[in-house]
Amino acid sequence: MDCFACHVSWPELTPTGRQFKLNGYTLGPRPALPLAGMLQLSYCATDKRGTDFAASFPKDREVVLQQASLFYSGKLADHAGIFSQFSYDGVEHHTSIDNVDVRYANHVALAGTDVLYGFMLHNNPQVQDVWNTTSTWGFPFSSSPAANVPAAAPLIEDLGQQVAGLGAYVLWHDTVYAEVTAYRTSNHLFNPLRLGVNRAEAASLDGYNPYWRLALQHDWADGTQSAMIGTYGLVADVFPDNRVAAGPTDRYRDIGVDAQYQYVTDRHRVTAQLNYLRETQTWSAAAQASNGTDRLHVFRAKATYYYDKKYGFNAARFSLHGSADSALYDTGEAFTGSGNGRPDSSGWITELNYLPRRDIRLTLQLTHYNKFNGASRNYDGFGRRASDNDTAYLLAWFMF
Repeated sequence: MDCFACHVSWPELTPTGRQFKLNGYTLGPRPALPLAGMLQLSYCATDKRGTDFAASFPKDREVVLQQASLFYSGKLADHAGIFSQFSYDGVEHHTSIDNVDVRYANHVALAGTDVLYGFMLHNNPQVQDVWNTTSTWGFPFSSSPAANVPAAAPLIEDLGQQVAGLGAYVLWHDTVYAEVTAYRTSNHLFNPLRLGVNRAEAASLDGYNPYWRLALQHDWADGTQSAMIGTYGLVADVFPDNRVAAGPTDRYRDIGVDAQYQYVTDRHRVTAQLNYLRETQTWSAAAQASNGTDRLHVFRAKATYYYDKKYGFNAARFSLHGSADSALYDTGEAFTGSGNGRPDSSGWITELNYLPRRDIRLTLQLTHYNKFNGASRNYDGFGRRASDNDTAYLLAWFMF
């Protein structure tokens, strides 16, 4: 099948792509050698830098091999399949396991209605999700590793390749989707799910931590239009010192709502997505936080238009705000710190895409910050403005 049968433009899925994933990557015959590859070359220019900034971000304004990946993905048996990725980070010069999602899926008829059900094992919260509203497969689909980015992020976006998720899901009448997953530290039997990851920097979870997902979806007009509205959540207990898996834990409770609309034809492709997440952080006595409880609020919205599967435009708004906590955010560092101890950041991303072939994408991405790490001006206490971190990002993305 052509890439654009499953993708609006990779990695964003169409209804066909969502069915392929939900059915365990098993549509069609079993490939003899299910290998694929990816290569990313990029260049990033930050608006204001200077000598000190260049020392902290040495790859800014340099062409870099951003990432090279090998994929082993597809049908393993009649009802079982895999998506797996092994990546080389050209900035850190490090190779490790990347996203992994192993599934079993089947169908059963209940009261004359088709029910798709499945079981899965994966290593990144929401890598299993089939909509492009959440963090793992959400916009921007690629960003510069050489850029200065906001310091704060919810836990659900920061556990990739550190956990093992064991889950089950059902899709009733191609309309109602429900999933439950339990996440634990990917150690012992699950060590392969964090192969090559620096364990000193990986999170350590206490036991099994619940994640849930509910969504209503509907396709119409012969599948050219589709919509979804959903909700999801994660409750996780994390040891403050990942080297000591005992004692008090920090609790994170993430609850989100999201929505998506798509119009997909060969000539015109339109998507729109919304996502809002609230995280409540309850710190243990050992945690290095000023407050007993903190909150983060994250909002993202994105609109996409592709013409003739070749020319694309994306526009996105992002906003993060939360509790002031000097111990968490005021590091005293220039560029990356927060002088007022607040995590607040917001801005816009615009992106132009050109695909000369179905497996090559050339991207110009512009990011503008209205607020960065707590303020618009002098956010770090050293006189730096939020807009000084505006970036122009060029990307050549090859799939093969």
